[in-house]
Amino acid sequence: MAKKFRRSFIKYVMAPLGLGMLLVAYIFDVYSPIRENKTFFINKGDSVATVAARLESEKLILSRHIFKLAVRAQGGSIKRGEYDIQPSTSMWRMARMMAHGRIATTNVFIPEGLTIQQVRALLMKHSELTGDVDCAVGNFSEVCDLHDGDIFPDTYSVARGTTRLAVLGLAHKKMKGIRDSWANKGNVAPYPLTTWNDVITLASIVQKETPRTSEMPIVASVYLNRLRSNMRLQADPTVVYALTDGLGDMQGEPLLRGHLKTDSPYNTYTNKGLPPGPICNVGNAAIRAVLRPADTKYLFFVADGMGGHRFSRTYEEHQAHHATWREIKKSKNGE
Repeated sequence: MAKKFRRSFIKYVMAPLGLGMLLVAYIFDVYSPIRENKTFFINKGDSVATVAARLESEKLILSRHIFKLAVRAQGGSIKRGEYDIQPSTSMWRMARMMAHGRIATTNVFIPEGLTIQQVRALLMKHSELTGDVDCAVGNFSEVCDLHDGDIFPDTYSVARGTTRLAVLGLAHKKMKGIRDSWANKGNVAPYPLTTWNDVITLASIVQKETPRTSEMPIVASVYLNRLRSNMRLQADPTVVYALTDGLGDMQGEPLLRGHLKTDSPYNTYTNKGLPPGPICNVGNAAIRAVLRPADTKYLFFVADGMGGHRFSRTYEEHQAHHATWREIKKSKNGE
């Protein structure tokens, strides 16, 4: 009798209950009506019930009631933002995504060596950011008065729809952190540099002079040696910066000998010492190169035609290297 009751109990009670639990689990964490990528926005003030109803009406979930249960199991709240919902995303995974604020992101790459003007233009072309790069009247935050050397070039992962000013703020905050860390550690700039502005200004010239990380400490040593010898730096990128009103790009036009006489405090052909400030935004390699320059006696360098430079101790040696570079240029122009 007991065995017969047990079999009946399993057949008429436990089996349907087990099937029901499997069905709920399937609907909860396996089934999905989504067959293609979808974008879903949760706005400020949207309730769980409102979001659940919208998801159901857009046929992204099977049941608003089950979705609300899933959210409750994740803590009961959801975070605003834009969400990328992939095909076959179950209600459970969707609830978890929204409860933990796993919003859609975009990467913003700011290359080393760009000026503030160029960075702003770059951000304006980024289609997944919003807003302007200039502050509204009356906004006096630090990001409204950025100068070259104030931001750190890097890749920033931000929520899709982030404002362009917010990205500039992140880049500015990172550079401030690097500056503060340098100051707090009691680091000393190599003679004759004395301030952080000196370091970043020279680093910006190094950044513009060579793309090769391995060369940067040598280029830095050349300019430090010239400063110590009371020689003009005679750095072409400073003239370009002066000629282009801080854009830093000749836009295909050549730098001519006459340009070297440009009247500007940034022109290191006509003024001794460093220019007033940085001429671009610099990365770690250029900063390290200035703080830890190579130990050389070099005073000159010229392009070698292969993406690098030839370095010289004397003007006579430099002239010989310069003649070689002129021949390489002539050959390239002939080709």
